[in-house]
Amino acid sequence: KAQAAGASRAFCREHFLSYPRLREWRDVHRQLAQTVDELGWKRSSVDPAKPEGSRAIHRALLAGLLGNVGVKDEAEGHYDGARGIKFWIHPGSGTKKPGKWILAAELVETTRLYARTVASIDPKWVEEVGAHVLKRHAERPHWEKSRAQVVAIERGTLYGLPVYADRRVGVRDAGVARPIFLRSALVEGDYETRAPFFAHNRRLVHEIERLEHKSRRPDILVDDELITAFYDARVPQDIASGADFEKWRKEAERAQPKLLFLRREDLMRHEAAGITTENFPHEVQLGANRFALEYHFEPGSAKDGVTLTVPVALLNQVPEARCEWLVPGLLKEKVQALARGMPQRLRAKLGPLGEFAQGFAAQVPPSDAPLAAALARHIRERFNLEVPADAFRPDSAPPHLRMNFRVLDENGRHLGMGRNLQELKGEFGARTQKIFADESLDKYTGWTFGDLDEVMEIRRAGQTLIGYPAVADAGDAVTLQVFDSPEKARATHRAGVLRLLRIAFRDRVRDLERSLAKNMALASLKDDLVSAALERTVLAEGLPLRQADFARRVAEGRGRLSLIAQELERMAATILAERAQLEKRIAGLQKAFPAPAEDVRAQLSRLLAPGFLARTPWERLQHLPRYLKAAALRLEKLRGDPARDAARAAELAPLEQAFRREAAARARPRRRPAQLAPFGWLR
Repeated sequence: KAQAAGASRAFCREHFLSYPRLREWRDVHRQLAQTVDELGWKRSSVDPAKPEGSRAIHRALLAGLLGNVGVKDEAEGHYDGARGIKFWIHPGSGTKKPGKWILAAELVETTRLYARTVASIDPKWVEEVGAHVLKRHAERPHWEKSRAQVVAIERGTLYGLPVYADRRVGVRDAGVARPIFLRSALVEGDYETRAPFFAHNRRLVHEIERLEHKSRRPDILVDDELITAFYDARVPQDIASGADFEKWRKEAERAQPKLLFLRREDLMRHEAAGITTENFPHEVQLGANRFALEYHFEPGSAKDGVTLTVPVALLNQVPEARCEWLVPGLLKEKVQALARGMPQRLRAKLGPLGEFAQGFAAQVPPSDAPLAAALARHIRERFNLEVPADAFRPDSAPPHLRMNFRVLDENGRHLGMGRNLQELKGEFGARTQKIFADESLDKYTGWTFGDLDEVMEIRRAGQTLIGYPAVADAGDAVTLQVFDSPEKARATHRAGVLRLLRIAFRDRVRDLERSLAKNMALASLKDDLVSAALERTVLAEGLPLRQADFARRVAEGRGRLSLIAQELERMAATILAERAQLEKRIAGLQKAFPAPAEDVRAQLSRLLAPGFLARTPWERLQHLPRYLKAAALRLEKLRGDPARDAARAAELAPLEQAFRREAAARARPRRRPAQLAPFGWLR
């Protein structure tokens, strides 16, 4: 033993170790080993020389040295320690690359506070070993639907050092979690369950919310606090998560199946008078189809008011005039707004506007007539007062009193939305015609395809499309096509029938064209004159739709075509001669009187626009020479009294402007007054 002790002392001196301290370590090791054996614990088989062995030793030391943990401050280069201290690694510690988290065997303060004998550690060890002193701070508790529980964001600190942050943990405190669970899961409906009460209550809330949107009153549904109080009075105080709630609910509903069912009177502050399906229908019948209606109350939003959902295939068949009437529940408000926008001198004669609007809504049922025209007619019948339809300005009604249109494609996807139906038709209406194009048939050089119906129905994907068949010009033949509007079909059918007539009278047409080609003045009007002759010969009775009717007209017209063509030739020659004289007068006065000369030139352009022979009805065509002579006479008198001409022009100007405004609306179906064309000939 003495020899071994001497060798140990020599080893310690050679390696600069303290022999007494080495003996103390051996005594401590022996005592610990004895204690482990007495307790029957299993000794570790990890080799201290290996990495896993050193980690095990460091974890063991960490349990007693939690106050010597440090986290590196990357900006300053020091380590933040427990309770706000700062220290640096001593240069003689022998650690070349310490990690972000370290454990020090001792902290010694000399010129600085230094850590000696340090090792890198995993911060997870701190959480595991120091759980008893770790402080946890939960913040921002909130409901998570996927976990069906209230979750908070937790951070943990060890003597002020941040061990972890932004950890999502379930809130165990029922006092905190329960109110959030009741409001978010049960009241707001952010919860997945098959419980019958849940579906019933959500459906009832949605029904009352729809009443608010229809009536445009946001005070029918009670606030969330009262609904929360309903659940608070029935759900036990210790229930704060989805799992606990489902377990309790199943037991409770065995005794009281309707325990959590809300009643209509529980959710309504007051009755929504007049909010019935009759006044606010879920859908509207337009032609052969029904369109869904949706109500939304959000002033300023694009969806505010009533929205009509229309498949793109039916877009062109939605009548704009009918949609101006909205729904019965909003008609009174719209009429009152339109009446309020009338000139004061007319508005004052209607009496109280509320009573006037109520009377109109009760007495005049919705129709396909424009709402302004119906209002004007009602005022004329009831008050014996003439009111022009343009006295009702559409912009006097707020946006929610104009129908909103949502257009869906063939697969139900959203294409567009807006309150201007004409713009939507212009943007998406071409898709409808593509559907009708599928109905086109082969080419024909004669009327051998049978009779045409004025209107036809096409069933596509459960929808009824209303089509208007027509004969279309295809150059040297015709085809059968179907259109989505009668205006398009009528214009196309006229051109197609004229093509069939040219084919049926091909010999007469060829002779006529040869004769016209010899006349230099009429050569430019050759095609127009032939079309006009065929129009007057065969189409004076209107456009034929029956095969027998077309054949009869062709047979009857064979003996008249040449005579009518000769008469049109003479008329065309007279018109061209008068035009030549008028153009000379215009050129002579252009510099001296530019405004009147330009006015007459514009009139001449309108009267004799390309295609005027075929387009102008015969009863008007024979007056064109007189109109041209009248224009020449105006220019002849202009030099003698230009002031008189200016006064007459100023007197006519307001009527001219009004006519042009109305003519601009011709592109809008159902808005063409029957008196518009005759008025145009009076200009």
